[in-house]
Amino acid sequence: MRCDTKSGTVFSSGHDLKELAAASQEIQHSIFNRCNDLMMLVARSSAPVIASVDGFATAAGCQLVAACHMAVCSDRSRFSTPGVNIGLFCSTPGVQLGRAVNKKLAMDMLVTGEPISSEAALRGGLVSRVYSSEELESETERLANLIATKSNPVIKLGIKNFNSQIKKPLVDAAEQSSEVMVRNLELEDGKEGLSAFLEKRHPTWQQDK
Repeated sequence: MRCDTKSGTVFSSGHDLKELAAASQEIQHSIFNRCNDLMMLVARSSAPVIASVDGFATAAGCQLVAACHMAVCSDRSRFSTPGVNIGLFCSTPGVQLGRAVNKKLAMDMLVTGEPISSEAALRGGLVSRVYSSEELESETERLANLIATKSNPVIKLGIKNFNSQIKKPLVDAAEQSSEVMVRNLELEDGKEGLSAFLEKRHPTWQQDK
């Protein structure tokens, strides 16, 4: 389990604009490529990555939240892609943002540059839970600990399939996921989980032995 927890007025403000303005095109390409590599690393992680936001998440910071498997935030948090305000459209943040929220909300954020509230982020699907600032850290840890009680191989298999099937047509996704369910049943933890359920006991996962 990996948690990215940052408390304060700013979660992440994205790229260093002074660095971008002074850099050559070669360096600019390198900067955006490194950022893309980071987002792909997060998205492809076999362990759930949780963003825990307490403050502003703007531009690439908002992109990072969108890239994570899960995101929680405080009620004072705000999210924006404000590049359009300074003549630099948030094209790379739009990649993850447009896949995390509905297209109309993503376009609204990208073309207006206006921030959205924690409640709007919750309604739009950018985050899944909202807490008070005082509760955020403990609730994030509780969520991480809860997921950590599940089977590691099952979680990894499930995340890999979810990310793969979501890109496919409905019929293909259903067929693929049926195959994955069968493979899941063949896992040691799959067998243990079913046995534990039928025997009315708590399962003992491989990582707990």
